[in-house]
Amino acid sequence: MAIKNEEKLADVEVIKDNFEALHYICNAQIATAIFLAYHLEKPILVEGPPGVGKTELAKTTAEMLNLPCIRLQCYEGLDESKAIYEWKYGKQLLYTQVLKETLSEILEGARGLAQSVDKLHEFGDIFFSEQFLEPRPLLKALNEEEGCVLLIDEVDKSDHEFESLLLEMLSDFQLSIPEIGTIKASPERKPLVLLTSNNTREISDALKRRCLHLYIPFPDADLESRIVHARVPDIPGKLRRQLVAFIQELREMDLKKVPAISETIDWARTLILLHTDSLDADLVRQTLNVILKFQEDIETVEAEIQNVTNKALKEI
Repeated sequence: MAIKNEEKLADVEVIKDNFEALHYICNAQIATAIFLAYHLEKPILVEGPPGVGKTELAKTTAEMLNLPCIRLQCYEGLDESKAIYEWKYGKQLLYTQVLKETLSEILEGARGLAQSVDKLHEFGDIFFSEQFLEPRPLLKALNEEEGCVLLIDEVDKSDHEFESLLLEMLSDFQLSIPEIGTIKASPERKPLVLLTSNNTREISDALKRRCLHLYIPFPDADLESRIVHARVPDIPGKLRRQLVAFIQELREMDLKKVPAISETIDWARTLILLHTDSLDADLVRQTLNVILKFQEDIETVEAEIQNVTNKALKEI
């Protein structure tokens, strides 16, 4: 598998072609970041507005390399028990009960308190061993025998303290568990790590230093048209160009949330379901809720809907 993956990641153009075969259309910057992350064994911090394909990039990379994609969804209050590991308390409790019932057998032959304590300590080590450990996404990623793509999604939604937990993983591909020691990824099977951020807060310098940086903006009309064609191949070319032009016009307006690529794709599928051949103001008004997520944005666009539609149609 390693040899095949080397071929899939041989150079930037090969990566772009492989992504395109999986219906993920990317530019040279994105393909270069994946190329460098793999060969330099560095994580990538992928920043950009919501819905531009950051999460999809990790999923597509995993699909291209035929590796599992292990996802850690970040949120406020996320800690090591949800991200790295926790103990199987029920199993430990059951083990304690068994230990109590067989205590006389365990201590058989022990002379004095010191020897009894030494014997019990042997079982204490088992109590905090890997068989009682419940791995969470970060630890699972290190333990994957064939390697994996690790997606740490929306890291900007986590606390600053959680970023500190990530530093050891991002720099050395290892995690320290006090009761067990340090667990390292196999040198030949280090996970390919992608962290995503919607820029809702500033990411620490310590985390950024450990990562390559990739910013994915909203695409231009040509790239977005290619993306729609890849994801919704049934849409007629004329309608595809019209809806992309309309979306591009919306992104120039002062909206609370401009449409992302995911909304463009959803809208394309919606128009196909409605058997649409061409955009018009009434049809756009009926389907604005697919591409706009706030009522105030819908009202803003409705007030200008004829003008925006006409502009989009003139650009075709």
